[in-house]
Amino acid sequence: MTRQPTRPRAIIVGIGTECSSFAPHRTSLSEFGIRENDRTLERFPSVRSGELDDVEFVAGPVARALPGGPVLRSAYAELLDRVLHAVRSGAPWDGVLLDIHGAMLVEGIDDVEADLARRVRQAAGGAQVVLAAAMDLHGQPSRDFVREVDLPTCYRTAPHIDEAETRDRAARLLVRALTSGSRPARAWCRIPVILPGEKTSTRVEPARSLYAQLKHPPDGVWEEALWVGYAWADEPRTAAAAVVVGDDLGAIRDECGRLAESFVAARNDFSFCGPAEKLSRALDAAHEETGAPFFISDTGDNPTAGGSGDVATTLAELLVDQRITQGDGEVVWSALVDAAGVQTAEDAGVGASFDAAVGGCLGSPGRVRLQGVVDQLVSDAAGGAAVVRVGRLRVVLTERRTPFHTREDYARVGIDVQRTRLVINKIGYLEPDLQDISRGWVMALTDGAVDQRIEHLHFNRLDRPLHPFDELADDWRADVELFGTAGASVV
Repeated sequence: MTRQPTRPRAIIVGIGTECSSFAPHRTSLSEFGIRENDRTLERFPSVRSGELDDVEFVAGPVARALPGGPVLRSAYAELLDRVLHAVRSGAPWDGVLLDIHGAMLVEGIDDVEADLARRVRQAAGGAQVVLAAAMDLHGQPSRDFVREVDLPTCYRTAPHIDEAETRDRAARLLVRALTSGSRPARAWCRIPVILPGEKTSTRVEPARSLYAQLKHPPDGVWEEALWVGYAWADEPRTAAAAVVVGDDLGAIRDECGRLAESFVAARNDFSFCGPAEKLSRALDAAHEETGAPFFISDTGDNPTAGGSGDVATTLAELLVDQRITQGDGEVVWSALVDAAGVQTAEDAGVGASFDAAVGGCLGSPGRVRLQGVVDQLVSDAAGGAAVVRVGRLRVVLTERRTPFHTREDYARVGIDVQRTRLVINKIGYLEPDLQDISRGWVMALTDGAVDQRIEHLHFNRLDRPLHPFDELADDWRADVELFGTAGASVV
């Protein structure tokens, strides 16, 4: 009787979030949601469906948190222990698929994703294990990270509409390596450019064309990926990067250099993906428009980019603008995290007066006195929320740091944004559901831990020169490094 060969085995694990060095908030263990078993596989449709059954995938723990301030060292240690326990329990593995973001900061650890990859590799079985990684294009793959990870890739869209596609692409790359018996090499290049996400949206040029070219890799290339990096991390690895994976060393080296040089050549062409003004001018623009809803992005404290969510300077300006509080049509500002403010509203009840200082509860400077009427109270699995009305303005307070990206998010707190004249939101570029209903949009360049005006922030640890802080030579050429040996056998 012929013995059937066993399938290669791979485990899916990860710890992911995005952290601003400038946020007073600290990301605690309780802010991470942890997926395991079927809930992990929900993130990988082709694995869950059995389409990639040439490899036996095992769903380990994947921890994710809303972007914010640096992760507490104790939280990372506990999550890492959980991940490593799962990996060791089934070791040795043929492969590991890391489901991560790529721009996490942990107190006291530089380049934490490289630390995670190194520790996971050791726990999984060492040098022979093939590591793949699915990442955000705002991640920051360093030299040390790419030395550890054989098959890194990232999103190709911003706003991100290809997250599941990217995770599946990483899984397919891992299957290809494990079933072909061939381990590709990779070429890496640090690109000395860092720009905020709202200047690198793939909806507009030059990012649209830079990412479109990734769909047609040359012969000998398995995968090519381009990271724009994360602009609010004061860390030496902060920069854009290109990684090309394949079995032709010359092809991957040349292609990586070409991608890096095309990015640097376009560095002065990047601009905000929509109109961007200081807040007062953004409000002027909103009042000149008749279409509704009109959106203003309160960009500096966007919680999905790493803002703390407790900056109240925009609210202070809205409260003294009579066009907002006494004008025609409804206005909403969302959302300020302030658990004490929500509790005050709950104690008062719907219809009662509200009078409390709000904002700054996580350490951002400045509190604002908010006087109005409690208009709405919500308490559900997503946490408590309160809406306080001041004339025509409705202010959304939340118990937890909460993004408002969809009509459903607003409906949860009793607000129909399609019937709202002006929506001012702690967000960057509009997410697709809001973009679809927008009748006008301006980005307000406001204060916070993710200030789009990165030159206003105080960086101390960047690896310079780095555009836009420094001039780069017009004849800049990519310094490409190769890792691995193309065609090496996968045992």
